[in-house]
Amino acid sequence: MARLRRTPPDELGPEARALYDRITSGPRGRFMVDEGGGLTGPFNAMLLSPALGDPLQELGAAVRYRSTLTDRARELAILVVAGHRDSAFERAAHEPIARGLGFTEEQLAALRDGSPLALADAGEAAVLRVARALVAEGDLDEEEYAMLGERELFELTTLVGYYSTLALQLRVFRV
Repeated sequence: MARLRRTPPDELGPEARALYDRITSGPRGRFMVDEGGGLTGPFNAMLLSPALGDPLQELGAAVRYRSTLTDRARELAILVVAGHRDSAFERAAHEPIARGLGFTEEQLAALRDGSPLALADAGEAAVLRVARALVAEGDLDEEEYAMLGERELFELTTLVGYYSTLALQLRVFRV
């Protein structure tokens, strides 16, 4: 049972309403609004503290839409976090995207349960190994560190941290 009420936009204070408008006017907006106008997923909780929620949602937008990670690498890493954190919402939101990018049901199942997954693309295989190490160990050994360039590694660690934060919030607020 959800712990937070989804507040309709006409009941929000000015700062929360401004944040609501920023979230719903972007590319994620059409997916994150329920029939009553309330925000779904992690975005509803962000309205509790617009001073923190706004930079957090902006970080999410940067991770999703402005990083150099390929779409497949990004969705792969998001689903590694979702599987590790058992985040049903993130799986439901991102598995359809991954399917559209060519991931098979067997690959998605392996991402859900953490089982071995062989990927033909060496870059994707590196992202998988590094993302799994980050969620499991919170660190990388020297071999894992050397698998990606520094910019890609920075972007990937940011993505893993962001989606881990969302998974925690989704769990605590029972989204």
